[in-house]
Formats: sequence, C-alpha cells, structure tokens
Amino acid sequence: MVYIIKYKWVLIGGILGAVAGYAYYYFIGCESGNCAITSKPFNSSLYGALMGGLMGDIFKDFKLKSK
Repeated sequence: MVYIIKYKWVLIGGILGAVAGYAYYYFIGCESGNCAITSKPFNSSLYGALMGGLMGDIFKDFKLKSK
C-alpha cells in the first residue's frame, strides 16, 4: 500500500499511457505490419505505459519541487 501511495503519479501515468498506446494502435496503427511498436497491441500498450510512467514521474518531481 505504501508503494502505491508513493508512486501513484507513476502508476496513473502508466495506466493512462497504456490506454493511449492501445488507442493509437486501434485508430492509427500500422497497416503493413512492419512497424516495431504499432504493429501489435501489446507492444503499443507497453510503450505507452512506459512513456506515461516517465511523464508521471516527471510530474511527481515537478509537484514536489513546487512545494
């Protein structure tokens, strides 16, 4: 529970990023199948979760520095 509270912004960013990654695959995707990230929904969601988690971590640091 302490882990979830400590890293809540990273987890929220990761979840939102995964949803955005899947939405990118679903709506835009890669028709030829040669794209490394967008050719499969798992890859696209994983990449989105990674980017969202990193953005959440940046937001967490920014929020802590502003206090």
